[in-house]
Amino acid sequence: MALTKEEKKSICEEFAAENKTTGHPEVQIAIMHNRIKQITEHLKKNKKDFHSRRGLTLLVGKRRKLEGYLKEKDIVQYRELIQRLGIREVKNR
Repeated sequence: MALTKEEKKSICEEFAAENKTTGHPEVQIAIMHNRIKQITEHLKKNKKDFHSRRGLTLLVGKRRKLEGYLKEKDIVQYRELIQRLGIREVKNR
């Protein structure tokens, strides 16, 4: 159920800056977003898979923290990224 190397590489090329590293928050958020989509599709078929559901909630929490970090660091880049990925904006707590 994990992403393949080719999928990660294409995501990295699409969202990375000039040096194409996976350490940038934009790339990490995009990779997490794709994993979340995969797990969500899995849970639509397997409604009683509670272990995967817990993993999904943890992954969503990690992505949300990274989104908050990116929002504080560079709001323009954050808004561009959420528009490209089609996700909602993080609300402040």
